[in-house]
Amino acid sequence: MESRTTSRRNFLALSMGLPLGAALAACGTSGPGSTSTSGGGGGGATASYWYLSTEPQEGVRRRTMERFNQANPNGKIVGTTFQNDAFKTKIKTAIGAGEAPTIIWGWGGGGLRSYVQAGQVEDLTSWFDENAAVKDKLFPSSFGAATVDGKIYAIPCETMQPIVLYYDKRAFEKIGAEPPQSWGDIMDLVPKFNAKGIAPFSLGGQSRWTNMMWLEFLFDRMGGPEVFQAVFDAEKDAWSNPVAIDALTKMQDLIKADGFIKGFSSITADSNADQALLYTGKAAMMVHGGWTYGGMKQDGGDFVSGGNLGYMNFPPIDGGKGDPGNTVGNPGQYMSISAKATAEQKEIAKKFFATEVISDKSAEEWVGTGAVPVIKGSEKFFTGSEDADFLNFVVGIANNAKVFQQSWDQALSPTAAEVLLDNIAKLFQLSIGPQEFATNMNAVIGK
Repeated sequence: MESRTTSRRNFLALSMGLPLGAALAACGTSGPGSTSTSGGGGGGATASYWYLSTEPQEGVRRRTMERFNQANPNGKIVGTTFQNDAFKTKIKTAIGAGEAPTIIWGWGGGGLRSYVQAGQVEDLTSWFDENAAVKDKLFPSSFGAATVDGKIYAIPCETMQPIVLYYDKRAFEKIGAEPPQSWGDIMDLVPKFNAKGIAPFSLGGQSRWTNMMWLEFLFDRMGGPEVFQAVFDAEKDAWSNPVAIDALTKMQDLIKADGFIKGFSSITADSNADQALLYTGKAAMMVHGGWTYGGMKQDGGDFVSGGNLGYMNFPPIDGGKGDPGNTVGNPGQYMSISAKATAEQKEIAKKFFATEVISDKSAEEWVGTGAVPVIKGSEKFFTGSEDADFLNFVVGIANNAKVFQQSWDQALSPTAAEVLLDNIAKLFQLSIGPQEFATNMNAVIGK
């Protein structure tokens, strides 16, 4: 059994009692392999940086790198963009071959743990000790998923983005109903929306991790964070917990009731097609990451600006033991430094971390995408923002959540995460049932 290298306290309490501690990985939209560099000459070493290609997030990442390059012509960063799934495959292969980019962007948690165990990322603990001002500028809760065996291997960066239940106010007006306040309400709304030719929920099921967000909430709302914590702690047959089986059964009940857009298993989140179904009125609701607010604002015409988008935390489940104030997602995004990089490249990366990554300008730009940065003091940029209501909503979720549970596929090892995503896809396609799902997942506990 693999030792659990992220502490129980860090995992379960990423934001317990701390302000603003939350986030979920963003997903890419444009094709892999496009390269971005900042113009101008200058010699010296260069550091490589791979990151996701979604907009508007990609633009912030690119401009942050460009500002650094303009200020450091003799030690630049060269960036390459990838779609979400392509990035996951490429980075895993590159790290395994000892050919990782200088700056390794990621989600922390189980993936970072595997890099640490393979000796592929730099221990940044002493660097943070020597640069206390850098560490102090970031929310303490964001360091949980950056820490392995008490040592820090990544800098928290970018934004906190809990998973949100979005809804189209226009759709609810058409059926004369209010947003769901319980699981029972969700099930009652399904036939009403279907009768009007509106899909109850949009879902980019081909991407698999989008399906996972539903299970994260069902497990938490029904049994509290302890249910998945048992999996994380590698307890034998943890997936066979009666609460887990009940949650999986409820999930399939919703699918069988036509709760999702027809053909959801062929819809990809990388293309933002799931978001488009919501803002074009084809679906009434969507459970998705906080980053999708920016995408819908950018691509959805007047859907957001016209006040048609509603949002809320996932509702409680009738009879459930979980705290409805809890949330799920990731506490931030993360940047590590490849252990294989040269001394010069490592210094460029560390300078990038200490300057532009945590700069006020970067924080302001992240707020401009409709997201809350992990950088302290970012609230000053909310004033006058047309997204202030959503930003304060995110802050409220982060502040009120007793537990902010990290996304499952990032908390687990890459091996277990791949089996998880594969079985979630099968569960949503109704090709396996709850018991078979639990059996398959119990086989990889602790691996």
